Amino acid sequence: MPHPIRQAETDACPGALRLHSAADGPLARIRLPGGRVTGPQLAELARLAAESGDGHLELTSRANVQLRALTRTNSTDLAARLATAGLLPAPSHETVRNIAAPPLADRPIQALVRELDAALCADPALTALPGRFLFALGTVPLVPDVSAVPAGDEFAILFAAADEGLRVPAGRVVTALLTAAHAFLAARGTVKPAWRVAELAGGTRPIAERTAAELGIPLRDAPALGPVFPASPVGVLPQPDGLVAVGSIVPLGRLTGVQLELLAEADQLVVTPWRGVVVADLRPAAAAGWQRRLTEAGLPAAPDSRWTGVTACAGLPGCAKSRADIRADALAATRFVDGLPVHWLGCERGCGSPAGPHVRVEATPTGYAVTTPDGAVTHPEADLTEIVAAARRS
Repeated sequence: MPHPIRQAETDACPGALRLHSAADGPLARIRLPGGRVTGPQLAELARLAAESGDGHLELTSRANVQLRALTRTNSTDLAARLATAGLLPAPSHETVRNIAAPPLADRPIQALVRELDAALCADPALTALPGRFLFALGTVPLVPDVSAVPAGDEFAILFAAADEGLRVPAGRVVTALLTAAHAFLAARGTVKPAWRVAELAGGTRPIAERTAAELGIPLRDAPALGPVFPASPVGVLPQPDGLVAVGSIVPLGRLTGVQLELLAEADQLVVTPWRGVVVADLRPAAAAGWQRRLTEAGLPAAPDSRWTGVTACAGLPGCAKSRADIRADALAATRFVDGLPVHWLGCERGCGSPAGPHVRVEATPTGYAVTTPDGAVTHPEADLTEIVAAARRS
């Protein structure tokens, strides 16, 4: 879904070069197509955080990473170090390399992510995409602007998660997604231009028709694919190639120094849209050791953690618009609940909210408001822990 509240008509989505002035200092967002990052790349990000920022890496709901409080560096030096680490392959396109994929995607999907990223960065016209525009390959717990989802021997091209009947073979997936991006740019308007496909005045059908016409492929009366919001990958998990992965939860989306040191030992990592981390491409014999070490480092690698399904915005002191220290309050009030996800918010803007059904815990001028997916609102005066747990069980 589009961001619930526009804060300006200028797209100021942060990047690695276009830093955001947060309350705690400059913030850089580094895009990770498909969430993939190597151990050495993560080690460099950890050094940047320790030397120039607050010492943490912050994970986003689109599987990117953020460096906060960058008060001891400048954008030129930061860009040079990111480029050397292979994290800034196309400076002109760095804010539009928004590509999501399942954390346990098979090799063909991973190859499509790389192909899409390269083709996107090679197209000068697509630098005009808003920083919020999101591509996806496979099923993810988000509402991408354009996505390609396997459908039998073909791929369904979806527009804001709507299936308009466009089907393409694997060899035309990247072309179809970029054609859809161009169609969006042509349709977004010039007065208060749309940032997301869901904001287009004519809905998704016109952009689907334009994309299909450009591709020379008619839209079908295909069975519509409905939205799917998969669960977070946690624990020891099989990969399609016979290797295994270990998925862990990152409490409230912040990686600390000790945790970063451990993760940097891995060859291949995947940051997830649930603000977790997967250690990927492991031999089965190594899985138990990684699961134990991750848990000991404060990164729960089993689904019975109290942090399962719990996310939060930055809150105070990082965000000046927040009304509360969200992370501290969530830390005090969170316990294990086998139920709906919950997202803690410092204000009404909804930053980082999950796309699927969830409980919303929002700081208001008079305290917290707990809202369930059916719209019921509770204003706790006493036991916030029990109210949130009850709402999640509902």
